Amino acid sequence: MASLLEQLRQMTVVVADTGDIQAIEKFTPRDATTNPSLITAAAQMPQYHEIVDETLLKAKADAGSVASDKDIANLAFNRLAVSFGHKILAIVPGRVSTEVDARLSYDTEATIATAHNLIEQYDQLGISPERVLIKIASTWEGIKAAEVLEKEGIHCNLTLLFGVHQRSPALKRALL
Repeated sequence: MASLLEQLRQMTVVVADTGDIQAIEKFTPRDATTNPSLITAAAQMPQYHEIVDETLLKAKADAGSVASDKDIANLAFNRLAVSFGHKILAIVPGRVSTEVDARLSYDTEATIATAHNLIEQYDQLGISPERVLIKIASTWEGIKAAEVLEKEGIHCNLTLLFGVHQRSPALKRALL
């Protein structure tokens, strides 16, 4: 008898929602999606420290000596998402979804700029935009950004919309 996973594959497309590359190798989904919390969790695993260290060192060097720790962290985080996405795309035959920072959920222009930057980073690694979905919050501003990006040929994945009452205290402070 087929496993539950194999039965599921007969009825739908399997998409991994993780940054754990070893789990993706084990379960061989068609596509994968990541988000900051999944990348953060994976980045803390010993087997991925090399990816994290490389990304941080390069971000620090590229940002320059006058860059703040916050600027370096923001640069490194987007690069880390792309680094994990690149590794994942070596495994999955489909697409990887890479999320725009949730703090930009109410800023259409910043969301578009970040999406362009993510696509450019993937392009520099030889990854076609066809293999990448830009994951954007489904706020009004995010939906407008997705409309612009889709017209440009950058495919988007609108993620869950949460009400103000569901935001974490840290996210509330970041957005205010």
